[in-house]
Amino acid sequence: MRRLPGIVLALLWAATGACAGPSRVVSMNLCTDQLAMLLAAPGQLASVSYIARDARASAMAEEALAYPINHGLAEEIYLLQPDLVIAGAYSTPATTDMLRRLGVPVVVFQPASSLQDVRARILQMGQVLGREEAARALLADYDQRLEKFEQAGPEAPRAVLYAANGFTSGSMTLAGQILRAAGLRNIADELGYAHSGHMPPELLALAAPDLLIGTSPYPSGSRSEEVLLHPAVRRLAGRSGAGQIRDADWVCGTPDVLRAVAALAEERRIFLEKESRE
Repeated sequence: MRRLPGIVLALLWAATGACAGPSRVVSMNLCTDQLAMLLAAPGQLASVSYIARDARASAMAEEALAYPINHGLAEEIYLLQPDLVIAGAYSTPATTDMLRRLGVPVVVFQPASSLQDVRARILQMGQVLGREEAARALLADYDQRLEKFEQAGPEAPRAVLYAANGFTSGSMTLAGQILRAAGLRNIADELGYAHSGHMPPELLALAAPDLLIGTSPYPSGSRSEEVLLHPAVRRLAGRSGAGQIRDADWVCGTPDVLRAVAALAEERRIFLEKESRE
């Protein structure tokens, strides 16, 4: 049975009930790490990727300390004797191909590009782990918490996500949907950035957003972050009191995206209060 394709095994485990799932699971992707930690039964998750312990990228860095780590290498993962490996769409293809050739089932998760995708990934992880009931409970909590936020209306403050290399995200991305769920309009949509792209600082200055939202800087500087020091960007940041969201809260499609929504909703509240006083 071990030589069956991973997705076939996942469907078989799901069909036989929550207790019949894989008993020794290895995750080799930051986003699948976190979903697996949220849903796996005690002792079911044998290893997570080393990035899961990096607080700059992982929303569950402390929880990851309880698990052995892997570096995404076929040899080390094979020696862990997993009966299921969970990978991301951009995980090292050489590793996943080698594991499959060795008869190890591999299930690949696509990245989430919307808040709806977060729901789908929760259910998918519950299915492959044989933990459907836990997934439904987690999903219900996610939906309940998301409903409390106010979606952006036509009069909502205009905001922009602006990061290293002038990177921004529109409404067809998870980050863009987080912005909208926090009650903010995204100027990236006005400027034709439906997905992600690089926005020149001159274009940013002409658009004149009410709020400029940056990401948490890394300890050492880089040339990619120099655009954030451009006079036009600094002027906008100073005027709007540019907020920040942790990379770890919105890089993966997990329920932790709601922390990013909450942080931006607070930025919106502060901005509106300031506007009402002026």
